[in-house]
Amino acid sequence: MQNDPQHAVTPFALFPTAPPTPVVRIVVADDNPVVRAGLTALLSGHEDITVVAEAADGREAYEAASRHRPDVILLDVRMPGVDGLSVLPYLVPIAPVLMLTYSGEPETVREALRAGADGYLVHGEFTTDQLATAVRDTAQGVTHLTPTAASAVLQQLRDANAHVKQPMLPPFSATSPKVLSQLQPSVGQSVGQPVGQSSSDRSRFQLSAREAEIMNLIASGMTNQQIASACFISEKTVKNHINRIFAKLHSTSRAEAAAKWLGTAPSSGRGVG
Repeated sequence: MQNDPQHAVTPFALFPTAPPTPVVRIVVADDNPVVRAGLTALLSGHEDITVVAEAADGREAYEAASRHRPDVILLDVRMPGVDGLSVLPYLVPIAPVLMLTYSGEPETVREALRAGADGYLVHGEFTTDQLATAVRDTAQGVTHLTPTAASAVLQQLRDANAHVKQPMLPPFSATSPKVLSQLQPSVGQSVGQPVGQSSSDRSRFQLSAREAEIMNLIASGMTNQQIASACFISEKTVKNHINRIFAKLHSTSRAEAAAKWLGTAPSSGRGVG
């Protein structure tokens, strides 16, 4: 029986073709027409990235995002009329927002991240290839920060940790046996006397590194909202961490957990951790 030429199978049909690369659709919002044109030309040179709209201010950015529903929004900070920070909360529900700006002031960076920006790039701190990579990654939920923005985040974390009062050694050498003995609580010390705990003492609670960080912030008196801001996580995530911390410390309140964590809680005869 002869093969029907109309139904002949070619060798290429035996191999599956690779799926097409998904195209990242973006909106570019910047009040400088030269910057907008440059970004559009630069990013459109990549096969997997296309600029669906440009905007000169926050209002136009919102209108363009609402109309095109892009995968990523590139947003400048300082624009006339409605600026980037003002429109940011309205853009975040539509698409991931990657700040792309000359504004590198620490408070501006932190405000943008608190408002929901998925990344922050300062002009002059990235290459063209790094920009394209940041756009692709932002569409996938990966955050990119250039050095100036990363420094602002790090400084905020340091400032938050500065609120946690760490136990201090006396202003003299602790190398002599006599001094070392003075620094160690005696076995017969009264149960109710406050004694600061070392990290080794706290290890029995078996908190993760993140839980220990949050417990330090709780002990410093910070609220859930302040902790969420300092750690760049949601308040819901903070509450989930606190529930696990309370379970590990066998505590039912922030005050009780802090007292046990700091070693100031009177012994109840019950083991912890």
